[in-house]
Amino acid sequence: MKTRVAVIFGGKSVEHEVSVISAIQAIISMDTDKYEVIPVYMTKTNDMYIGEDLGKIASYKDIKSLLECSEHVIMLREGNRFLLVPYKGKKFGRKKCVEFDVAFPIVHGTNVEDGVLQGYLKTLGIPFVGPDVTSSAVGMDKFIMKTILKEYDVPVLDAKVYTMAEYAEIEKLLTDIESDFAYPVIVKPVNLGSSVGIGVAGDRATLVQAVDDAFIYSTKIIVERAISNLREINCSVLGDENEAIASECEEPMHTKDILSYEDKYAGGGSKNKTGVGSKGKASGMASLSRKIPAEISSEQRENIRNMAVKAFKALGCNGVSRIDFMIDEDTGKLYFNEINTIPGSLAFYLWEPIGVSYRELLDRVIQLAIKRQRLEESLTFAFDTNILKDANIQNGKGSKQ
Repeated sequence: MKTRVAVIFGGKSVEHEVSVISAIQAIISMDTDKYEVIPVYMTKTNDMYIGEDLGKIASYKDIKSLLECSEHVIMLREGNRFLLVPYKGKKFGRKKCVEFDVAFPIVHGTNVEDGVLQGYLKTLGIPFVGPDVTSSAVGMDKFIMKTILKEYDVPVLDAKVYTMAEYAEIEKLLTDIESDFAYPVIVKPVNLGSSVGIGVAGDRATLVQAVDDAFIYSTKIIVERAISNLREINCSVLGDENEAIASECEEPMHTKDILSYEDKYAGGGSKNKTGVGSKGKASGMASLSRKIPAEISSEQRENIRNMAVKAFKALGCNGVSRIDFMIDEDTGKLYFNEINTIPGSLAFYLWEPIGVSYRELLDRVIQLAIKRQRLEESLTFAFDTNILKDANIQNGKGSKQ
């Protein structure tokens, strides 16, 4: 019997469209002899839909029409069954519920990748692919992530966080940044990916612009020293907090000081902005100009791969992640930059060079989700007792004194 996989994508995120591309990429690559795939599209208001056309990239040229011929559903648990239930009954009868065995979130950005969606699935008791609630949240918050990795001796650049309250006193904020960091500096929303809202500042005028832009996308920003002579090297990790392996390394190529959203998903400004290859296959992050393998020494390669696995385990990740590193060419020092707990295109292009096909990668992450669910089911989360039978509430005070 096939395992029924509900692939969840989209959602209320600035990376909504990227998620659609990544998910459809996975849907058309999954082993259909082993898995029955159920595409579950989340709108930008987080409403869930299922339907025959949701797994086709061409359908998203007209989302309004796509939703009109799709079914609005909600997720429910009924005993040991997981269901996608029609939200409203149809005029001529209610459609049947769709049952599934495991959820596969292929989502990017805030409100979906940051533990929010994972918490929803966890509350319902639904097994799901990828990082759990904690690692999703930590992996999205760049400052908290750095703090944890420092405890594990993973090298990161020092940084400071600023809030909306500090932004209200902009002159003081700018002076504080300049007192802690020499130009150039890099300014980022604390919890976004895909290079959204990120800017490099070389003086106060460009710093103001970068801070203003970052606060458009987040209530907190992070500032750190920008490496002037920067080389970026990325590596993917597959596994869980107990056992994990690293992929091949890549060096992404970009058109500006930092890798931009256009570099990642629109081919650096090329005409192909759909993320879809000539044969109709979604390409997503795989279309980015890159060198695979990265032109680095064997010693550097192993150092990066080992550090990637170390960081992945330290953050308690599960499934497949991509970890981005920075090399300061002036000093030769290597720094952890960020982790993508659910990377664009699921970083399949980093696994194929070492003999792991996309189909096999998808199979492995689904099996990791099932493994985690079995482990958690063996744990105890309740005691066979009922203190409520002896509870005595008087004047607003409980029985515990």
